[in-house]
Formats: sequence, C-alpha cells, structure tokens
Amino acid sequence: MVEKALASEADAVFLDLEDAVAPDGKAEARKDVVRAVREFDWRGRPTLFRMNALDTRWWYRDLIEVLEEAGAALDAVIVPKVGRPEDLHAVAVLLYGLEMSGGLEPGMVKIEAQIENAEGLVNADEIAGFTDRLTTLHFGPGDFAASLRMPMRSIGAMDEWDAAYPGHRFHYAMQRIVTVARAAGARALDGPVADYGDEEGLRESCKIARSLGFDGKWCIHPAQIRIVNEVFSPTKEEIEWSEKVVAAYEEANAAGSGAVSVDGQMVDAASIKMARNTLDVSERPETAY
Repeated sequence: MVEKALASEADAVFLDLEDAVAPDGKAEARKDVVRAVREFDWRGRPTLFRMNALDTRWWYRDLIEVLEEAGAALDAVIVPKVGRPEDLHAVAVLLYGLEMSGGLEPGMVKIEAQIENAEGLVNADEIAGFTDRLTTLHFGPGDFAASLRMPMRSIGAMDEWDAAYPGHRFHYAMQRIVTVARAAGARALDGPVADYGDEEGLRESCKIARSLGFDGKWCIHPAQIRIVNEVFSPTKEEIEWSEKVVAAYEEANAAGSGAVSVDGQMVDAASIKMARNTLDVSERPETAY
C-alpha cells in the first residue's frame, strides 16, 4: 500500500500510526514507518507520518522510535487532535531533544497540526502561531463533527442534515482554519471524503474547500487523486486571465497608472495579488494528500 501510494500522483503522502493502525499493531507499525522513510522512493515529496494523539499512551514512543531510527530522512510529523498550543510545545520539545541527540539540525523536523475538535478550533490562532516548526494546518471533519455532536453518516459527505441547515455546516470552522493558517504563513488542507465511490460528492467538497482558500485536500483512495488535483489546479482559462492581468497591470504601472481595465473589468493591486496567487499555484501545485 505504501509503494502504491508513493507511485500515485498525490502531491504528498503520509504514513499513519493513528486511526489506520489497531492498538495491538502500533508498536510494530513504527518499524514500517522507519523502513518506508529510509528505503522507499518518495519521488521528491516530503517524508512524513502521522503520530498518535497526545491523549494516548503511544505518542511519545512514536516520535522517539521513528526519529532515532530515521530522523535524518524525516521531513515532518502530523500531530492529530491538537487542542491547544501546549500540545505543540510538548511535541516540539521532544523533537528538539531527539534532534540534538541524533546530531540533527534543531528545528529540522517540521510539524503539521490537525484541527479536529472544539478545543482546537477555539485555540486555532494560538496553535497556528505557536512554533516556527509549523508549516500546515489540516481540518479533520469526522472527529470535529463528533466533538460537536453533529450528526453525520459519512465523513466529508453531504447528507440530509446538510439539507436541514441553511448553508454549509463546516463553513465557520473551515474559514477560520484557513484564516489563521494564512496569518501564520502556513498552508491549509481540507480533510477527506470517506465515500471514495462518490465522485460528484468529492468534486463538490473540493470546490467548497478551494472556494474558501484551502490549498488541497486529503484522499483516502487513489481513485480520488485525479478529481482533487483537477479541482485545486487552476484551469487554462484562469491561468490565461491571470497572465493577462499581470501583464496589463505591469504595463499600467510602467506608465504611472495605479489601475487599469482588462476586458471591461477594473484591475488594481488586489487583482494583481489574486492573479499572482493563481500563477504561483499553477507552478507549484499542492493539492492531493
């Protein structure tokens, strides 16, 4: 499964020691993570794994065993169910000790944090800005729904309860996560759609996440990667429009004008920022996880 994931078109792949591993198999699974990080071809992707949450008995051994055996080859660790900045402090302190012990550069191993409960969302701004190690915030819709006692039949899917609410039920949580991530200079990634056979549901979920500013989305099955990459990648028309906007604005600036009209639309400094964002994404896509 790891080899299949690494051979896919996903922009990033993480190895999971949390929900994907039964309690009796967690100690042995750490060895699989070490082997995969050290020996497999990640095709230029960052090497990362998801540890167990800090409210379990496994988390500190996850970090110790993986870092001691594969620290030099590891880029980042995903921390699930982050509820407060102190959670990241505990992880960062242990990482620092392991880096020093292993002769690694302090701060080398980055942190990606999952916001997936009520406490985490309340403290999201403090979490996002707590440590320079943090590069990414992830939204976990399943555990978040459980934390709020929201009824949901399938993670990430639209159901009758969505129809009962006049809007998108996760809008506040998702927009807040994107906002605090951007304020901290971090990426924001949306969680998965569990029903990997529902292509239209996945496409709709991707469109909502991209419309709010997310950089990409989790996939739990290789069949989902194509749609996620397609929705989160700028279209040919978007790229052409952005190139036209940039060119027109630069020409106007050279002539001493602060604003210009392109195809009947006013273009100003905000327009140029949005256009350059589109061009940046087209050159460095970060979509399917």
